[in-house]
Amino acid sequence: MPRRIRSRALGFWRDPAEVFRTRYADAEYVVWLDGGDAANGMSVLGRAHPRSEFVTAVLAANEDARPGTGRVEAVRPVADAPTATVREGSMFELLAEALALPVVALAPAERAAGPLGWFGWFGYELGAAADRVPVANAETPDAAFLFLDRVLVFDHAARELRLVWLDSDDGEAWADDEAQTLGGRVDGDGDPATTSHPHRPTAAPTRAPVARWRHDAARYAELIEECQAAIVRGDAYQLCLTNRVDVDVHPDPAETYLALRTSSPSHHGGYLRFGEFALLSASPEQFLLVEPSGRVSTKPMKGTRPRDADPFRDAALRAELLASHKERAENLMIVDLMRNDLGRVAELGSVGVDGLLEVEEYAHVHQLVSTVHARIAPPLSVLDVVRAAFPAGSMTGAPKHSAMAILHGLEQGPRGVYSGAFGYLGVDGGADLAMVIRSIVLTPSGASIGTGGGITALSVASEEIEETRVKARALLAVLDAASTPAE
Repeated sequence: MPRRIRSRALGFWRDPAEVFRTRYADAEYVVWLDGGDAANGMSVLGRAHPRSEFVTAVLAANEDARPGTGRVEAVRPVADAPTATVREGSMFELLAEALALPVVALAPAERAAGPLGWFGWFGYELGAAADRVPVANAETPDAAFLFLDRVLVFDHAARELRLVWLDSDDGEAWADDEAQTLGGRVDGDGDPATTSHPHRPTAAPTRAPVARWRHDAARYAELIEECQAAIVRGDAYQLCLTNRVDVDVHPDPAETYLALRTSSPSHHGGYLRFGEFALLSASPEQFLLVEPSGRVSTKPMKGTRPRDADPFRDAALRAELLASHKERAENLMIVDLMRNDLGRVAELGSVGVDGLLEVEEYAHVHQLVSTVHARIAPPLSVLDVVRAAFPAGSMTGAPKHSAMAILHGLEQGPRGVYSGAFGYLGVDGGADLAMVIRSIVLTPSGASIGTGGGITALSVASEEIEETRVKARALLAVLDAASTPAE
């Protein structure tokens, strides 16, 4: 008999940020897909239990290895005696096997499937290597996914909190305990939605941390020139050139994320902590939304202007973005690339554009966004869509393979999780993945931030450099680091 998805709607609402702070922030293997405070958003909270499986992939250093393959490790990280199994292969192959079996169905009277399945990230190098592009070694896993079979789902529009789980021997008991805890008191002393998180205090830094940019302004200007020379040669139409900022800090991951979501609210944010690694994202860009029905959409985001506190100046910047020939051309090139990527796995004639060159406003930037949709051709699956479209064209440039090869030579270092995608692959055949942009990555070495922009023949170096600073500024502020690189 197939495993069944169960759910229970609770008769009260809790703010997901406060539930996270009081009950999830100390977990070492935990996921929060954060819909923000938008009225129509959805948030998902889940953490590992002793039977939860966690898988990571690290690309092979051997050039003779099959593209995109390497060391894939599976472990139950919070089991009493965790033991790892290792195999050589592809993360995509492992996930395909895991999602194929066992069959999952809705329990009787259930209205819809919930977001259960594999939650994690695909790093940029995983996709580039699979496309036979040379890559640099990253400190973070090239892919990392935690299987969550029980989660809290917050429907912001309906103000509804649901428990969703896969049937198991202790599934009902878990739901009963969660319902009682969320609806009751903590130690008889306070509402779990308002009790402060008991983190140990961290020592205040004696000096502001130093932000080290991989490429200073002068070098980044030279890289822009090299991108434009490649475009003039006809090797590419657009190149998404990126930079990296490393900060020597080791902050509390949960408190840092709560500060980030306050300063940079977004509808596709996320907190993914997997042991010694953590991704804290205020991403505004949806990479792929795959519905169980087979409909898929992507929202490439290209074209940026900063926000301004003066409403008249802010409106002028918005209008400037919408009127910019350079920004419009940049967005349209990526729309064409994404239409082509989805066309490889779509039913004939199903690829289309819902919204073209629309401006979305965020706390720190105006963004030019388009929406491309398609329908998956049977018998292809969500993983076929990911493999066809990853890495996203908005983070590579066009044509994709040529762009990635050129950028590998210019950037001189790994992107890691940045430029990849994070979210979930559902047991119901759906998926929701966001771009890893506007994000902080925490590792044993410290914190890192990726930033960049699309370079075209019309790009002006000083404007592109300022765009990388604008995108990094709010993230560096959360880390108490200066936002301006050395000249």
